[in-house]
Amino acid sequence: MILEAKDIKKYFAIERGAFKKESGIVKAVDGISFGVEEFKTMGIVGESGSGKTTLAKIILKLVPPTSGEVIFNREIIKDFTKDVQIIFQNPYNSLDPKMRILDLISEPLLVHRMAQGINLKSRVTELLQMVGLEANILNRYPIEFSGGQRQRICIARALASEPKLIVLDEPISSLDLTIQWSILDLFLRLKDRFKLTYIFISHNLAVIKHIADSVIVMKNGLLIEQGDCRDIFDHPGNSYTKQLLAAAKA
Repeated sequence: MILEAKDIKKYFAIERGAFKKESGIVKAVDGISFGVEEFKTMGIVGESGSGKTTLAKIILKLVPPTSGEVIFNREIIKDFTKDVQIIFQNPYNSLDPKMRILDLISEPLLVHRMAQGINLKSRVTELLQMVGLEANILNRYPIEFSGGQRQRICIARALASEPKLIVLDEPISSLDLTIQWSILDLFLRLKDRFKLTYIFISHNLAVIKHIADSVIVMKNGLLIEQGDCRDIFDHPGNSYTKQLLAAAKA
């Protein structure tokens, strides 16, 4: 396993009135446990508000859990900031509009001392080519690109630190339908080429079926069902999973 999540809970207080008196709690994630195998893709699926993005933030150490723990295999994840990366849903908000593409992708290379001097530009060029972009965009700015192109830039930036694990939070949902599947296929090619492990979050069951090896189904902060992706899609055991599959086919 590259990581294990043990009984993860995340509760948020509901505060009301001028004095912000606590009047209840929201159980965004409520007692979830799972493991992620190295070189595999685990899908997290659920409708809006199911808690899947909160769970991802806990995995990424962006928010602390109320209780429980995420344990990384330290033989694989030796430097968290380098070995674990995220690709967000909205590429329009993920890139600093004031930075050139060269500088955006150079930043993680410089931070982790992976390239410098004359080697820096050539490495950035190589990363862009890996995601299907040309070197002649180096001095341009994010505003000059389409959503699909911006997401490819985000992918190149994530790859720069040579991560072991990438969390993909709805990474194609904001893109045009004509672009979504080409980006999805890019993720698959990169996974094989660099021996990556993915946690892929989506509300789209067709996407999860296409890319994931295993899947967990979430609803209202709870883990409803988990297991091999093909088994769950072919033989769902929970009524909620069956409803999601029926809705996807409608």
